[in-house]
Amino acid sequence: MLKRVFVAPDPGRLRLRSAVRGVLGVALAVMVSDLATRSLPAAIAGGLAALLALFTVADASVRGQAVTTALLPVAGFPVLALAAALHDFPWVRDVAFVAVLGAGMYARRWGPRGHSLGTFAFMMFFAAQFLHAVPGQLPELCAAVALALVASFAVRFGLWCYERRFSPAAVAMVAPAGAGFSRVTTRQAVQGVVGGAFALLVGQLVSHERWYWAVGAVWWIFVNTTSRGETLVRGFRRVLGTVIGIAVGLVIAVPLDGAGAPTAVIVAFCVFGIFYTAAVSYTWMMLAVTVMAGLLYGLLGVLNPGLLALRVLETGVGALGAALAVLLVLPVTTHATTDACIRRALHCVHACASEAAARLAGSPDADPAWYVAELELLLGRVRLSVAPLVHPFTPLRARKGRARQVIGLLDRCAQEVRGLASVAADPDASHDARLAVACRRVEAAVKALTTPETERGDIEAPGAAPHPSGGEVALAHLRGLEEALKALAVPLRGPVAPA
Repeated sequence: MLKRVFVAPDPGRLRLRSAVRGVLGVALAVMVSDLATRSLPAAIAGGLAALLALFTVADASVRGQAVTTALLPVAGFPVLALAAALHDFPWVRDVAFVAVLGAGMYARRWGPRGHSLGTFAFMMFFAAQFLHAVPGQLPELCAAVALALVASFAVRFGLWCYERRFSPAAVAMVAPAGAGFSRVTTRQAVQGVVGGAFALLVGQLVSHERWYWAVGAVWWIFVNTTSRGETLVRGFRRVLGTVIGIAVGLVIAVPLDGAGAPTAVIVAFCVFGIFYTAAVSYTWMMLAVTVMAGLLYGLLGVLNPGLLALRVLETGVGALGAALAVLLVLPVTTHATTDACIRRALHCVHACASEAAARLAGSPDADPAWYVAELELLLGRVRLSVAPLVHPFTPLRARKGRARQVIGLLDRCAQEVRGLASVAADPDASHDARLAVACRRVEAAVKALTTPETERGDIEAPGAAPHPSGGEVALAHLRGLEEALKALAVPLRGPVAPA
């Protein structure tokens, strides 16, 4: 598991850049919030707001990201005010919390922007419970959040701006379209309300003080999942990451007991870990979140081993609520979502090959690097989708074998594409007439895999071209890519993940 995190490909160093930028943005936001309000709860609220702004805003363009970031206060401030106003009315507060959860999940139907705004609104309600916010604290909390968003905006769009040209959130939410209850986002909103209500009721039986951790677990378990299998695996990984994080917290957070300087340094490492591991390991991300939460409780002066154990129990309640909801309420199978993910990954493979061939042919505007990075995210989405089948406890042995074969061949495709992009980036790489022919053969292989049998007709790859000199390395990668795509036809003939 450790090797998977630190050896995982990071095309363009996007994960590393995102993690470093996240640390800078959150650090600046906390400093500004603390200087302006001289309030520890306000500084924590500001840091959380900056982390959410940098982590969840994932529109396809820089302009879209800026607009979404600017809209975060519109979604968050009314919810923060509502949560503080209902502090002394627990039953009304509980109903409002579950309603905000359902509305936030439903907002995902509007893509990355809806996902970001829904997440920010939910987490503002969560933060009010974490900080025990009352109406009298609203001015300083709102001021801190506003200043933090300005600080994170300055870091993201001023100090360190780069365009991804694709949306991680959109990649993560690949799902078949539909209307009404056939739409995945609608089903998830209903499931979230049911799971959240269960977590809230049982969580309060476990603890009248920290019940909101169970509801928060439901929210984050549902994020970036589209089927019951994915949600169950994600719930397991959340609990696992929390348990490991608690063990680490007992060694690190409890002895520190809120000491300022060392706590700040370790919190910065946790923020880096959240951004760096999110795309490759949900368990490691949850470990970082859990350790950071323990450190914040230390700053607030309430940390003890019993509180950390309670966090495990509340997380388990949330995972159970999410599991019951996806199993019993409008369940969504994995087959359709897995098929959509694989198709999108295959089309991305072809786009990578086309861009690389164009770059080698002399086009200055062609750039396969962005497609390589998108392919890594798409493959992460495919792994998440088939995770229920490759889990050690799955009884579906035949499907497990097919799923592993698909993942292995897609990984080979990604390896060949990365090599091809590396060759294309070499300014001395020469044009070879065979590259265009080889790229058309890749296109034919992708078309054969993604076109229904009844619509295929005769899909033929072009024949071999003359063999002028140059481009041998690029051709080797294209041939390897074509072989991997043809080999995929065997496991993809059967259902990969109809769970």
